[in-house]
Amino acid sequence: MIAGPNARALLGRVAAFCVFGWLAATSALAQGTNSTLAEIAAYSGPDRIAKLIAGAKKEGTVNIYTSETVEDVGALSLAFEAKYGVKLNLWRGSSEDILQRAVVEARGGRFDADAFETGATAMESLHRELLLQRVDSPAAADLAPEAIQPHHEWIGTRYNVFVAAYNTQLVAGSGLPKGYDDLADPKWKGKLGIEADDSDWFGAVIAALGEERGLNLFRDIVASNGVSVRKGHTLLANLVVSGEVPLAISAYFYKVAQLKGRGAPIDALAIAPVVARFEGAGVARRAPHPYAAVLFMEFMLTEAQDILAKRDFFPADVRVKPMPVGLTFLDPAKALDQSQKWSKYYRDIVTHPVH
Repeated sequence: MIAGPNARALLGRVAAFCVFGWLAATSALAQGTNSTLAEIAAYSGPDRIAKLIAGAKKEGTVNIYTSETVEDVGALSLAFEAKYGVKLNLWRGSSEDILQRAVVEARGGRFDADAFETGATAMESLHRELLLQRVDSPAAADLAPEAIQPHHEWIGTRYNVFVAAYNTQLVAGSGLPKGYDDLADPKWKGKLGIEADDSDWFGAVIAALGEERGLNLFRDIVASNGVSVRKGHTLLANLVVSGEVPLAISAYFYKVAQLKGRGAPIDALAIAPVVARFEGAGVARRAPHPYAAVLFMEFMLTEAQDILAKRDFFPADVRVKPMPVGLTFLDPAKALDQSQKWSKYYRDIVTHPVH
């Protein structure tokens, strides 16, 4: 399951009805926003949490659209339900599926989701589609600055660090690449893998390397050694473990750490520039369970931070787990604006190379 956004799919699958989605969202807003939700989201009194819990218990349930893996979101769900006695209903899909479903539902006047939890670019798209409610949470003060967007309609809960992942039984430590240039060496022929939809990561890497140099380098890598393209970071990491992909170029650190912790022959390798991308949570503007929706958001920014850290994620609260130095964070607004450009380059050079 992909935890992060991908620009190519966002454009390819969503842009076709983007205008209609915007009109639908605008039409929905014209019919009246959830005034109760707006009041709850802005309330900052000392009894804020008590009010949220009391209201959520009356509602009894909260509907979340998420791209987290079954095991990771399962741990969060168990903790939330045990603490608050509120049923957490999940609909799981990729970031692109969540965005597409939300826009289509809004166009049809259907509002089932209470909150969304997925990658930064998809969350920013939901903001632009007018489908999110600003939430002023006191917990935001404890988060990394990169987790906070100016509009406060979604907030970063955790961030994925992109690393290379290698099979420790097939790749010797002394033979590991020290930079992307080394991947053009013929010794890597038939051994490289990459995630199918990481065009935003690709754009950040190329920008850091220098656009002309970076694009030519990846052309050389693909032409010389080929790259196995796989859909999903979890699948890609598991293929490293099986040996089918000895070296994955764009893996998620947390998944590598989870598998390594279970004794799998896999380890992570940081190749500069090391790119990181936030995953975030936001409350749906027309949430049918407003108290539970805001309570879920509060949970993700507080108690969930320790749970995420124990599952090898990097939580947004840097007091829980220090942030590694030297990270290049994706700017979600910029990534969304440039998604068409980097999607095309990624497709034409890496995933479906044009010869």
